[in-house]
Amino acid sequence: MTLLSLTLSSNNHHLLPFSSVCCHRRRHQLRTSTTTLFAPPRHWNNNNSNHSLVKQTTTKDITSHDNVRFLCSPPPLLAVPVSLSQRVSRFVVPRGIHVDDLLYNGGATLGVLGGAYALVSAFDDLTYRNILNQGLSRKLVHIMSGLLFLVSWPIFSNSTEARYFAAFVPFVNFLRLLVNGLSLASDEGLVKSVTREGDPKELLRGPLYYVLMLMLCALVFWRESPIGVVSLAMMCGGDGVADILGRRFGSMKIPYNQKKSWAGSISMLVFGFLVSIGMLYYYSIIGLIQIDWVSIVPRVAVVSLVATIVESLPITKVVDDNISVPLATMAVASFAFSH
Repeated sequence: MTLLSLTLSSNNHHLLPFSSVCCHRRRHQLRTSTTTLFAPPRHWNNNNSNHSLVKQTTTKDITSHDNVRFLCSPPPLLAVPVSLSQRVSRFVVPRGIHVDDLLYNGGATLGVLGGAYALVSAFDDLTYRNILNQGLSRKLVHIMSGLLFLVSWPIFSNSTEARYFAAFVPFVNFLRLLVNGLSLASDEGLVKSVTREGDPKELLRGPLYYVLMLMLCALVFWRESPIGVVSLAMMCGGDGVADILGRRFGSMKIPYNQKKSWAGSISMLVFGFLVSIGMLYYYSIIGLIQIDWVSIVPRVAVVSLVATIVESLPITKVVDDNISVPLATMAVASFAFSH
């Protein structure tokens, strides 16, 4: 595990570090060293003497082999080249005082809320106009809303409170589902787009569990662990595509569950794996994580297989897929990424 201790005396910008997560490590004797990570730009003169050198205090595991490492962001003032092993996030939030960070995250929350509302409203309208049938609309909302929520996480700052701002987005949808599910309000478009049979009470089951999982992953795992990313990818991408393709090509049923098909389960395995890898690649490409692909790909494959088996079990009446799939993924991923 790498612990960063960075010092910058300027009041114009701040460092918002990620917690570095070493998902595959062995316990050995540790050694501590202090090195200069960033040097000030050459154009700084004596008038910039208030800017101190940035030091990196690292605790190195001599035989550590990390599969996934979530990185930190350097102060934007120190725009100097860094090595590949110190790739950094492009999302650095400037601020002078704490209020600026709250305003930034508040603005990000409003932006993501607006995007989520526009997405659901679009499918509400398409369903209401009978352009999309109710079942397809429901699953497209299931797939896209969760994945877009994942894609939006890097928009928020790296402060501790950012996860709560992000979790507020599904919380608003939670309240909307609760109000309409209890018939305290009537939103026909919402009911038609996210329920199977058009019964408002259905909003209190699968759709409600869905947004609860979004909140749980944001609050518990956030950008500090790949577990939340893979869990939501399996629930949204894997389970969502499985239902669409299973209904279309699912003539051959699974022997132990006649409500599930081989086509649906294979689709979940393939697309759950691909979406999980795709989301990890997205976080890698923007510089938020570093991944040992040779090590992580087989682990994601195992997680996808277990999640697929859990989804195929005849337990839907007892435990909804929107609960069983992400929870099983979290449990298996926690084990797979730590060994």
